Amino acid sequence: MKLRGGLGVVAAIALSGCMVGPNYERPSTPLPSTYPSAPADASPVPLVQADWWTLFNDATLDDLVATALTDNLDVVYAVARIEEADAQLREANAALFPELDLNAAGARARSSGEVTAPVPIRLTTDFRIALSTSFEVDFWGRLRRMVEAAQAQALATHYAKDVVTLSLAGLTAQTYFAVRSLDAQVQATRETLATREDYLDIVRRRVDAGLSSDLDYNQALGARADAAAQLKQLTAQRALAEHLLGTLTGKLDLRLPPGGIDRLPTPPMPPPGMPSALITRRPDIRLAEENLVAANANIGVAKAALLPRISLTGMFGAESQDLQALANTGGRIWSIGFALSLPIFTAGRLSAEVDATTARDRQAIAIYQKTIQTAFREVADALVNVEQTGATAADLQASVDAAANALRLATRRYEVGYSPYINVLDAQRSLNLSQLALIRNRQNQLASAVDLMKALGGGWKDPEPLAAQ
Repeated sequence: MKLRGGLGVVAAIALSGCMVGPNYERPSTPLPSTYPSAPADASPVPLVQADWWTLFNDATLDDLVATALTDNLDVVYAVARIEEADAQLREANAALFPELDLNAAGARARSSGEVTAPVPIRLTTDFRIALSTSFEVDFWGRLRRMVEAAQAQALATHYAKDVVTLSLAGLTAQTYFAVRSLDAQVQATRETLATREDYLDIVRRRVDAGLSSDLDYNQALGARADAAAQLKQLTAQRALAEHLLGTLTGKLDLRLPPGGIDRLPTPPMPPPGMPSALITRRPDIRLAEENLVAANANIGVAKAALLPRISLTGMFGAESQDLQALANTGGRIWSIGFALSLPIFTAGRLSAEVDATTARDRQAIAIYQKTIQTAFREVADALVNVEQTGATAADLQASVDAAANALRLATRRYEVGYSPYINVLDAQRSLNLSQLALIRNRQNQLASAVDLMKALGGGWKDPEPLAAQ
């Protein structure tokens, strides 16, 4: 009973003892109260819709994102990292409890009679079975700091997976918009090519009739060739974007039928909220913070290595010459003791490790604060891009309308001989460039909406995956 009481006292002291090293405190990162380009009436609003990509009302996009979030190899890798970190956390927690080992041995030996002091030859038999245990008394909190670091690293892997899924959903959506944009550009270029082929026929007939020169014909021929080359380039770009989409979704043979980009709506933009909310909204910031927590805990682990390490040991079992007599009380054996280890001379190795962990902690602080600053910039940039691409759309549509009218007028003037064919070519080029610019701006508008969704946290909700551990 006295022995058990003594062990209980030691365990209580160990568990309630101090922990060396600094306790974690979140570093302060000053941020402006509002974003530079935030709407004047913006108010703090909850998180973005979790499945924000469904706001585009495109069933194909929904299927692609869902497939990417389950079959993409980056996600598979991130899940495996989580499983590894969770196992390491269980391993660190196990160090807080005693280990119990079962040892059994049996031996038969013969002594020699050919020695300086001859003795009768003896045959001996020895059987031994025992339970042994060892337990490090965590006076300085070394083991608890190790658990603290392991838990932070496990949380970091969960947040790392959330970063991957958020980025993957955004990249899948933007690549899909690129495919649809290229579909529209291909269609517009095909119409341009058909128009230029029609003009080539018109110019050929006018040349045959003596109304136009060979210069006009060669100019029309070159314009037609330019449109054909542009069509081939856009077709190749579309194929490459489709290949990327196949890689993102894990469907390497993915084939998407052509579709338009005009029917995709621009989802309503969520108000940006307060910059300070990014600290809890974005998984990349939480990832950086958990890495900081782990670095802070490792300082305590390094400092504890400078102090004495005390371990309790114990053994209980039986030993006998007869295997059947091991259960007799007379054969019982036991021991209890402790061990103390104190580093005396390490040539500065342990002090250097303390300095190294402290420096790594400062690095983690810098990364954490830079991550917050980057997040603030990404939201501010996305707000500008969303606003400007939306405002530019009307100007580009006006440019398309004006270019179409200019082509119509230039064609009429050329047909009646009032202006040279070069005016028609300029009008054709202007219309083609304006059409492609309008389509690309539409793509940029959709991509900017995705950027804002991601920058604000993308509907991610902190699950606190290890809160109960």
